[in-house]
Amino acid sequence: MIRSPFSLALVALALIGCTPADPQQKLSGALADGVLLPAYNTWHEANRQLATSAQAFCANQQELAEARQAFLGAQSAWAALQPLLIGPMAESNRAWQVQFWPDKKNLVARQVEGLLKGTPEITPALLDKSSVVVQGLSAYEYVLFDPKIDLAEPASKARYCPLMVAIGAHQEHLADDVLQQWQAEGGMAQQLKSFPNERYAEAPEAVAELLRTQVSALDGLKKKLGTPLGRQSKGHPQPYQAEAWRSNASLANLAAGLASAERIWHGAAQDGIQTLLNAEQSDLKQRIDAAYSDTRKRLAELQRPLGELLGDAAGRAELNSVYDSLDTLHRLQEGELAKTLGIQLGFNAHDGD
Repeated sequence: MIRSPFSLALVALALIGCTPADPQQKLSGALADGVLLPAYNTWHEANRQLATSAQAFCANQQELAEARQAFLGAQSAWAALQPLLIGPMAESNRAWQVQFWPDKKNLVARQVEGLLKGTPEITPALLDKSSVVVQGLSAYEYVLFDPKIDLAEPASKARYCPLMVAIGAHQEHLADDVLQQWQAEGGMAQQLKSFPNERYAEAPEAVAELLRTQVSALDGLKKKLGTPLGRQSKGHPQPYQAEAWRSNASLANLAAGLASAERIWHGAAQDGIQTLLNAEQSDLKQRIDAAYSDTRKRLAELQRPLGELLGDAAGRAELNSVYDSLDTLHRLQEGELAKTLGIQLGFNAHDGD
């Protein structure tokens, strides 16, 4: 059968169209659509619910238990977002506006009380110009959960409610801004799928940043567990240095962050970073899979809040086993995986903490 030059050209174009995309570009796009953007949408919705809850609670239309649940939802969504902090959320001091930790000198309590003493009528506009220490979830947690604050007492509720409403509004506005930058034409989601762009010259740069952020977050999880466990203080537990000691949510936040890091590794449809390893590197893939499974299992087996576990030798032993498992996972990805993929991780955001 003789084909015309025109039909041969069409066949050639069809073959080009069927050629698999660059694996790193395919990976970056899959993570943007399947993991990152859904997590940013979840975080955005949790902040919308937090702002709504603050308004309802302060208008006596919601019970304290419901207000606390809305906060825990926002805090969990934020914990899940931390292995995904690339682009807008990693810029312009935004992460500090969401959470102030570590709080080594109880600055959250001191600055909240100082702010309310100096300016009883807090407004969202005033809060926007205030310290990051009082703008985010750490301050909101202090108001909702600190044992010295009784929100059932009308005068106390009237004192703290303007701050709660202002924080809710600040967090909702921040989430709106960040999500818009992800979804906009030429925004962050598109920059992870189409190269070159103003952020990345090519797909490997994007993949390197995704891995760098994930590995840095795993190191951050170690610090969130190791700091109260006393890993940096000669073995002396420091329960008040835990990330969420007032709300007893420290371990739940660790689990949320770990699950999110694992989604970068596995992908939403087994299309995560693991796909860059070939058959000859299957041993490394299996060891990382096993490390995630081990850490997840040990964390899930903890039956008491972090503060209680820190209070006795048996609890500390359980926590140390989780830490060691997490350390193994972190080192596998920071060392062997990065080397195998030829990715220079460079500066760690948690260095020097």
